[in-house]
Amino acid sequence: MRKRVIASATAVLGLLLAIPASAAGAGPGAPGIGDPYYPTYGNGGYDVSHYDLDLRYTPATDTLTGTTTLTATATQGLTSFDLDFALDVSKVTVDGRPASFATSGEQELVITPQHPIARGHRITVAVTYSGVPSTVQRYGFTSWQHTPDGGVAANEPESAWWWFPSNDHPLDKASYDVRVTVPQGEQAISNGLLLSQHTADGWTSYHWQQTKPQATYLATLAVGHFDITRSRTRTGIPVLNAYSTDLGANAANARASVERTAEIVDFLSGYFGPYPFDSAGGYVPNVPTHFSLETQTRVFYSPATFSKGVNTSVVAHELAHQWWGDDVSLERWSDIWLNEGFASYAEWLWAEHEHTGTPQQLARQVYDAHPADDPFWTVKPGDPGPQNQFDDAVYDRGAVAIQALRDTIGDRAFLTLLRVWPAQHRYGNATIAEFRTLAEHLSGKDLGAFFQTWLYTPAKPAAFPAG
Repeated sequence: MRKRVIASATAVLGLLLAIPASAAGAGPGAPGIGDPYYPTYGNGGYDVSHYDLDLRYTPATDTLTGTTTLTATATQGLTSFDLDFALDVSKVTVDGRPASFATSGEQELVITPQHPIARGHRITVAVTYSGVPSTVQRYGFTSWQHTPDGGVAANEPESAWWWFPSNDHPLDKASYDVRVTVPQGEQAISNGLLLSQHTADGWTSYHWQQTKPQATYLATLAVGHFDITRSRTRTGIPVLNAYSTDLGANAANARASVERTAEIVDFLSGYFGPYPFDSAGGYVPNVPTHFSLETQTRVFYSPATFSKGVNTSVVAHELAHQWWGDDVSLERWSDIWLNEGFASYAEWLWAEHEHTGTPQQLARQVYDAHPADDPFWTVKPGDPGPQNQFDDAVYDRGAVAIQALRDTIGDRAFLTLLRVWPAQHRYGNATIAEFRTLAEHLSGKDLGAFFQTWLYTPAKPAAFPAG
């Protein structure tokens, strides 16, 4: 009996010594990254550095198949971890070894590797999958649009689940390689630079690359028939724009608007500093939606955006996001004002350039247009709540707050702030609190009462600065 106990203890000791100390206390990664608005979005326990997507898409059946390979670093010892995903998974490997997997909740793919992962270990996760994205609903909707000639992935705050598994939250930004194979005659558009295009056996493969950190909701894919134009900004940034060949009455207005992308990038660079990415542009697919989205380097525009005429204002808005939201991303979705308020304010800067109104005049118009009892003022731009995250007040009241800030701290500090903020947080994440700290530092003023009044009080500010 004594000898058997000794033998068992020795075996246990050997097993413990074989497990790295950082994995000995391992546990499951959290099924959410901790965002108060979206508790299940993103995941804990690891940080993704790169996504490599190898996809095949058949427009006629809206069928997407492929394998996504993630390179990530464990931030804790892991016995299991989650990815956000909604399509059908057939195989998962972790560091080349088969791993077990299961689904949980609306979009959780729970992966259990053969052995615990040590904190600090760099892992490679490959997920093979298939599905018909437009038929898959989560939380009552799909972010994939099946078009007459293809498909489009673009939505906020989530769209990745319908075409690649991910850690779906802006806190975990990564670089991307997107390889998409489509039937010959179809085109595939994505973020960044097109590295190659090759046709064989009736299929065409496209390889797009985004080398700068990119949030998952800013990744986009569009397959269809497009007219493509190319140009460059003054500083040599390549611009690629794509227009569905089936835009009907919206075609001319869309082209007249989006073709000014290079000019507007140059204009905004004068306020926000050098353009942060190695490509720019946008695409207008044949979709019925009415929104546009700042998908990184390749903005998504719904055709309806141009149904009333040429609309360079929306182009200025979405391109401003390349600094405010894409380059510097929010840490939590409650800080959406940092994205939408400044993109809306950029519309006013562009309006001044186009001689259609100054930011001061346009801010005054918004302020005067909404009486004190208007529900418009009950939405707090600095923390609107998930139900009001994209409310008009976040955009318009948010932009008025920015003009009020400009009037409060003066042009010199304000214009410096517009350039220093993107430079200080380049390719990272930041918060409204950090923005206030920088504004106070540059202006030498205590702005606590100002931010409380303009961003966090559900009432109309008593007075608008005279400017």
